[in-house]
Amino acid sequence: MNHSTKPALRFTRLQLENWRNFTSVDVELPRRVILVGPNDSGKSNFLDVFRFLHDMAVAEGRFMTAISKRGGAARVKSLAAKHGTDVALHVFVGNDRSKRRWEYELSFRRDDYLERITKEQVLAQGKAILSRPDKEEEKDAIQLTQTHLEQVSRNLKFRELVDFFASITYAHLVPQVLRRLVFPSTSDDPYGGNLLRKIAALSEGERGKRMALVRQALCAAVPQLEDVEFWLDNSKDPHVRVRYEHMHGIWQLEDQLSDGTLRLFGLVWAFLDGTGPLLLEEPELCLHPGVVRHLPQMFSRLQGLSGRQIFISTHSPELLRDEGIGLHEVLLLQPGPDGTTVRPASDFEEIKTLVGSGLSLEEAVLPKTSPDRAGGIALVKE
Repeated sequence: MNHSTKPALRFTRLQLENWRNFTSVDVELPRRVILVGPNDSGKSNFLDVFRFLHDMAVAEGRFMTAISKRGGAARVKSLAAKHGTDVALHVFVGNDRSKRRWEYELSFRRDDYLERITKEQVLAQGKAILSRPDKEEEKDAIQLTQTHLEQVSRNLKFRELVDFFASITYAHLVPQVLRRLVFPSTSDDPYGGNLLRKIAALSEGERGKRMALVRQALCAAVPQLEDVEFWLDNSKDPHVRVRYEHMHGIWQLEDQLSDGTLRLFGLVWAFLDGTGPLLLEEPELCLHPGVVRHLPQMFSRLQGLSGRQIFISTHSPELLRDEGIGLHEVLLLQPGPDGTTVRPASDFEEIKTLVGSGLSLEEAVLPKTSPDRAGGIALVKE
């Protein structure tokens, strides 16, 4: 958890060209970002921009590895992009004191069977401290298969930015993975396979502090839940176990718990396990609507403890019923023939009018995400 008085860094603005669903995006990013849109509009691909930055900045990160992981530049490039254009991303990083503390810009394409960087630029407070390619690099294409993010000898002047990218966390706990105690070989696993092992690696004091917050959240959300704790069995294998009031003090391990309880456990823990931006896809999955309705408030409290920026994709009406969500925090993704557009709900006069007249955010925004022909699904014949 971040207890520093220094304002936490966050993404303040994002510009994209030809990235997957998006041919052109330019949007401001608040501390809490909620993505809504139809299926296949690009919510996951929007989040993947930040995962891509993370994959290049971590200790074992590489541009070529990150791009190959996504099927290559040809797969990343938008199908609606014009011929001969590059894939480009430009992120602004700062805080409430300075929204342009850092800027990072990267463009790339596939040329002659080679993924090649066509532009890499870093600005600090608006002043360029890195600008590529130079004349030497233009003569040697191999140099343009690596970013300076991934080279320790080259990124000293903007190491703070590199560390910020590396701190990005994507969490999408899958209860079935956690139950099997599958421990992946990498520590960067978003699905919960190594979650219990990571908890076991913490000091007893830090683990106790975090578990106290987890206990508070779960006991408030799960009926008759009396206690939750981390536990090592006789073989020193790690477990999370829960005790219910109606179960006469009997502890139940993770393989006996509901998907919803495990999912909520993972959501709370994800917030407490890191300092950088947190990416959550559909946190409402497996949870009762009554619990989902209170997720934004829980997230706000946890943000107060950690200072972390959060990105949430959702289809949930209940989540959007929270009156504390601002129109500027909701990004509406709308597919079109030239790619998906991304605009804050505050840009839509009709949404502002509807909310101003007393409608909830859910009632004003979600109709814009419903497919025009969704009703036809009920007419499908054998």
